[in-house]
Amino acid sequence: MGTFVGKSLKQALFWLLSGGTALAADLPAPLSDADYGALSMAEVRLGRDLFYDPILSGNRNISCATCHHPRFGTGDGLSLGLGEGAVGLGPDRHVTETNLPEQRIPRNAPALFNLGAREFKVLFHDGRIEVDPTRPSGLRTPMEEEMVTGFASILSAQTMFPVLSPDEMAGHYNENEISKVVREGFITGPDGAWARISARVAGIPAYRAAFEKAYPEIAAGRPIAFTDISNAIAQFVAFEWRSDDSAFDAVLRKQALFQSEAAKGADLFYGAAGCATCHSGPFLTDHAFHATGEPQLGPGKAERFERHSRDEGRFRVTNNPADIFAFRTPSLRNVAQTGPWGHAGSHRDLAAFVADHARSGEQLAGYDRRQVILPILPQTKPDWTLLDTPAEVAAIQAAAVPPAKLTQDQVTQIVAFLTTLSDPVALQGRLGVPETVPSGLPVDR
Repeated sequence: MGTFVGKSLKQALFWLLSGGTALAADLPAPLSDADYGALSMAEVRLGRDLFYDPILSGNRNISCATCHHPRFGTGDGLSLGLGEGAVGLGPDRHVTETNLPEQRIPRNAPALFNLGAREFKVLFHDGRIEVDPTRPSGLRTPMEEEMVTGFASILSAQTMFPVLSPDEMAGHYNENEISKVVREGFITGPDGAWARISARVAGIPAYRAAFEKAYPEIAAGRPIAFTDISNAIAQFVAFEWRSDDSAFDAVLRKQALFQSEAAKGADLFYGAAGCATCHSGPFLTDHAFHATGEPQLGPGKAERFERHSRDEGRFRVTNNPADIFAFRTPSLRNVAQTGPWGHAGSHRDLAAFVADHARSGEQLAGYDRRQVILPILPQTKPDWTLLDTPAEVAAIQAAAVPPAKLTQDQVTQIVAFLTTLSDPVALQGRLGVPETVPSGLPVDR
């Protein structure tokens, strides 16, 4: 793959000649099947169709794949996405003169790699959903406890959010029967949003047959529930984008060695640059929350009645002042393909992001706004309100962790190491994009 060489008995000599001092003790143990949950292929195949089918959206015009597509590293290729009301895929997604989106999606679409691994117990940039064994459902979420009963995993439960979001999949106000009940607060129950989505799916014979094959209790007569839909999608995501077959994994399994630049980058990553302090373990994340002073753009994660464009990150979940502007450490698997980078997609260039990320807030004064990928969206909040407000910039900087300095050569070396995390199997996907889906609606390809 150009980033590692074959297994050799001269490993110690290689490290010396490459200038690297990273030791085996610095690297995590290799991944195995034991690190992932069990899978049912009947659920996986059903979940693939549901993931790519716009039938789950209020207006039947947007699917999970619209914002999480393998062509864009399971993201959408945009700094901040355009959900309901836009057309097209990836950087080509745009608005038309009718049915304009009300605002951009406030945060960058996260990648989906390895979310079926047992280690992933907190999801979303702000961690609004997390495993909590003290709760009857086993999950802590903003939803009422009875709303999260029946989800087989945290990965399954996270699907409840996009289908209920007016900006993402549900649609706005009186556009469709789903958006109407969402606006009225009817989520569960026989006439709630989830029941209406389930009824749509159950009304399609091919889906009903697939559900009966995947779930014996449905074959025995139980109605299809929204949790069945989400459980199947979770199984598909866990299977399709398991990522542990990269050059980095070959090194962990002692089947290969880093080449010179990547070796130097690994040495920095696990040493002087301090990257592994947060990006630790086999998935290169501590699953914790840190304020790193990244640029804030777009509408922010504010209520619609709030006039500011702040995104206060983890603080919105915990109300703990220590969490202001803190965001979850993302996994770096396939990071070279998951741009734009940052919780608000502030950088289209990975090297520029690495350099600015190390500066931890100091970069805000000279931040290059040309780094964003933002389709034109008229008649919404300005994209740069927060960065144009000195007091807000100062607040972000004050919360940030101490900065570090990297030379351009060091940035290049770290990026060379990061490219070893690319897994061609996961990036391509194991089942791939279906040609058609049971609803007959168009598939984003």
